[in-house]
Parts: sequence; C-alpha cells; structure tokens
Amino acid sequence: MAQKKLEAVASLLLRLRTAGIMDKRLFEAFEAIPRQNFVPIIFLDASYSPGSFPIECGQSMESADQLARILLALDVQPGNRILEIGTGSGYVTALLAHMGGKVTSVDRYRTLIEKARQRLSQLKIDNVTLEQRDGRDGIEGQLYDRIFISGALPQVPKQFLDQLASNGVLVAPIGPGDGVQTVTKLTKIGSRFEKEELFKTRCQPLEAGVARAI
Repeated sequence: MAQKKLEAVASLLLRLRTAGIMDKRLFEAFEAIPRQNFVPIIFLDASYSPGSFPIECGQSMESADQLARILLALDVQPGNRILEIGTGSGYVTALLAHMGGKVTSVDRYRTLIEKARQRLSQLKIDNVTLEQRDGRDGIEGQLYDRIFISGALPQVPKQFLDQLASNGVLVAPIGPGDGVQTVTKLTKIGSRFEKEELFKTRCQPLEAGVARAI
C-alpha cells in the first residue's frame, strides 16, 4: 500500500513538472498530506488521478492537478493567515495548513465539517479552525493573507477583497454557476487590485445559507 502511494504521488509530481510546475514547497505538501485519507473509499485506487471526485452532501473534490495550479497561484507562505470558503473533504485545508500559518475554513454542511475535523485530527494538524457557517460574506472584522473560494461566484467578490490584508492574494472561480468559470487571482497592492485570469473550470456555485439537515 505504501509503495502504491509513493508511485501515485511520483506520477502526480511528474505530471506537474511536465506542465511546468516546479515549486518545491508545493511538492513537499503533496508528499506530506496523504490524499487517499480524504477521497471516498470507492475512488481510493485513483486518489492521485487527474480527475475530480464526488464527495458527501452532493459536493465534489478538485483534481490534484487543478489544485496544484490553484495553490501555486495562492503562493502560500509560512505564517500566512488563510481563509478557505468550502471545506469539502478537508484535503485542501490540510495542504494550506501544511504550507501556511493559521487556517480558518468554513462550510455550510455540518457533515463535511465533522468528517474534515476527524481527518485533520488523525494527521495531527492543529493549526486549523473549522466552522459551519454561510461563507458567502467571508468573516467580517478579520484580515487574511490568502483567501481561497472553492465555489463559483458570478463576479469578483468585493466582500472578500475587503478582508484581504496588504499584499494578500485571493483565488476564486468567477462566472455563472451553470456554466464555465474562470479561476481568477486577485492580488492586493496598496489600494488597488491586480487581476490575473488563470484557467477555465466548471464547479458548483457558492451556495447561501447553512444546511440544517446535513
């Protein structure tokens, strides 16, 4: 099992190098955080494949390849205060915690928060705060160095830009919830924002409210 995991990680890192991604800290994070701890058991053998996976509560888990491009754009540094909107399986949360400082991750589904908490605890990752809450407005009164939003938004989210610290970076898919979005990077430079469109994707819209049943 351990050998298969090593081979799968090596295959992922080779794909990333072939795509021009050569970030050492990013590679170390992928090696340190076992993706198979987070994927549904029926997809265990394909944990590091290029595809995405459905998870609980009708949500999905990004492919490791796409996630690498997102993390590269976020450029997470040690000590960064990070806000993640959409905890999902907790895999991205774990990678962010490994690369940065303090991570606050929110999700509207209690089930996802509880399962992510268990997985992070098993890996002894303790620099994460998980909350079940409506994430569409972020967390007012806080400033973050990095913000990652996993759900699609129809336009650049001003409420999140207000929560970025100086030189902070936000990455989010921008576009219609029922169509193609553009993963977009926004960097705060003084009082202005530098915008960079990264790549096209399709993901679910960021939903409002808190799920009461699940």
